Amino acid sequence: MSDNNDNIHNDLNKTASNNQKVTSKNTTTPQSVSEQGLWKRYEATILLTIVGGAINTIGFVALLGFFTNHVTGNLVMAGAGMVKDDKGLWIKLGALPVFILTVIVTQRIINTRRVGQPILSQLLFAEALFLTAFMVCALFFGPFHTAGAVDVAITGFLGLMAFAIRNTASRGVMGKARPTLLMTGNTTQLGIDLSDYIFNRTKCNMDSLKYSATVVFSFVIGAFVGAIFYLYTGFWSITPFILAVLYLAVKARDESYLKQQNMYTS
Repeated sequence: MSDNNDNIHNDLNKTASNNQKVTSKNTTTPQSVSEQGLWKRYEATILLTIVGGAINTIGFVALLGFFTNHVTGNLVMAGAGMVKDDKGLWIKLGALPVFILTVIVTQRIINTRRVGQPILSQLLFAEALFLTAFMVCALFFGPFHTAGAVDVAITGFLGLMAFAIRNTASRGVMGKARPTLLMTGNTTQLGIDLSDYIFNRTKCNMDSLKYSATVVFSFVIGAFVGAIFYLYTGFWSITPFILAVLYLAVKARDESYLKQQNMYTS
């Protein structure tokens, strides 16, 4: 009887030990988000922000003051053009309806998507397509010498449409990720996060500060890299940034990747 009790006791100890090992494996194997490196956590945000900074710089230099990244800069340039009698005034003003029309079409596509449709992936492919058209037109028409020429408008509007698609996507199908093109808001957030961390040094505030700093500095890096590439390779400098968007378009088909990047939307 004593032997049987000993055997039962040993079996129970083995079972408890095995359960403890399994539990230990399950709790230690997955790495928490806050412990992952910046690149692994924010790869998509970093790449998209670098692309935004680079293309905006290349476009501004090559297209004689036209912003491919946002509308507000073009409206400011249009106002300045009225004072200076800028011949490219109509192109800067034309950026607004082109941008809005692209947003309307993109939002309609988002609203009518099917359940399970990889909409972010498809929109990134569309962005890459318009960036490719932007580069082809720049290679065909460039270099540009007249700010008000039709070829400047065609080329510039294609780049603008690419980023209008991204801006719309960031509003509805990029989860909780920070905007990758709107640097005024991101810089403001960086200042807020810096203030929060200085006066309340918690891990949560530090994580938010790292995220904001990563976004802002990625855009700065993109601007400098784009300028250097353009200086040495001209409009071919757009190629690596198209490839980066295509890479993310493929990765965005993986639901687990989107969750890791904080870009998942059900």
